[in-house]
Amino acid sequence: MAPAIQAENLVKTFGDVRALDGVSLDVPEGTVLGLLGPNGAGKTTTVRVLTTLLRPDSGRAVVAGVDVLKNPNQVRSLIGLSGQYAAVDEYLTGFENLTMVGELYQMSTRAAKARALELLEWFNLTEAKDRTAKTYSGGMRRRLDLAAALVVRPPVMFLDEPTTGLDPRNRLALWEVIETLVEQGTTLLLTTQYLEEADRLAHDIAVVDHGKVIARGTADQLKAQIGGERIEVVVHEPGRIADAVAAMSGYALSEPSVEKNTRRITLPISGGARVLADAIRELDARGIEIDDIGLRRPTLDDVFLTLTGHVAEQQDEEGGADAKARGKGKGRPGGADGVEGQDKQAVTAGKER
Repeated sequence: MAPAIQAENLVKTFGDVRALDGVSLDVPEGTVLGLLGPNGAGKTTTVRVLTTLLRPDSGRAVVAGVDVLKNPNQVRSLIGLSGQYAAVDEYLTGFENLTMVGELYQMSTRAAKARALELLEWFNLTEAKDRTAKTYSGGMRRRLDLAAALVVRPPVMFLDEPTTGLDPRNRLALWEVIETLVEQGTTLLLTTQYLEEADRLAHDIAVVDHGKVIARGTADQLKAQIGGERIEVVVHEPGRIADAVAAMSGYALSEPSVEKNTRRITLPISGGARVLADAIRELDARGIEIDDIGLRRPTLDDVFLTLTGHVAEQQDEEGGADAKARGKGKGRPGGADGVEGQDKQAVTAGKER
């Protein structure tokens, strides 16, 4: 499949901060690429370059077959964008917000209103359509924001941490919407810090750190990179941890890891349930009492920890290159310059120009 999104060696600096340091990626048509990375890794900067909101210092980007730098207005007519913060007009109703977006895209008023009603029903906002957006809950505002990105049925969408701050129910509802979009042929680039979100939605995952893509593959491929199965055992008595390690070392593919404060031992293995059964018998034969033991595969959390050196931070970005680039003002979305809250308006208004 031809790439619907393609970036080659993107570089972007903000003063001394190198937000992007040669980012290259591609997203085939009709698929989802999950962009993972810690705070300040360059995820949001990548999205802003690909959606024409920032010009890179160097590199090339093509979206839906159109060069981002040479024809930004054309790119804006082909994409939808939902940023980290819901970009809706608080003093307009939900219906008026969606109608306005349609008219900015030069739809007739009649067509814009019809599309607004269709989207309000799809996102379960029909009952609230005549209420001003400032009365909406966080989940409702997020759904309205995503609906606005879909007014013109864009073939390519960029979702920058779309479920940040949502409760589990609203997060699951948005996942279902995203899955429906992909079934209908939409191409998505999704940035997220919720690893289960990437595991469920993304066909392919790129891990970004310090402005570089440091790993790429499916969730299963990334998990395989850090080893396969592992046994985890919690020893009852702290004084028997060393004995337990000695008992099970013969089954390990590499040096077992030990967390003394939790009395947990982790062994990378090959052989699955058979090796687990053998390890249990060996521990029992040596009289080592255990509180818990189990066999598990690595998760994306394990991948993230191994590749970046720390766990994923499930919070809004306020540190690192991305945060420094946009400022740290906390009184309104987007920091000192309000960029976050204006992302969708900038893309939409670009079509009108």
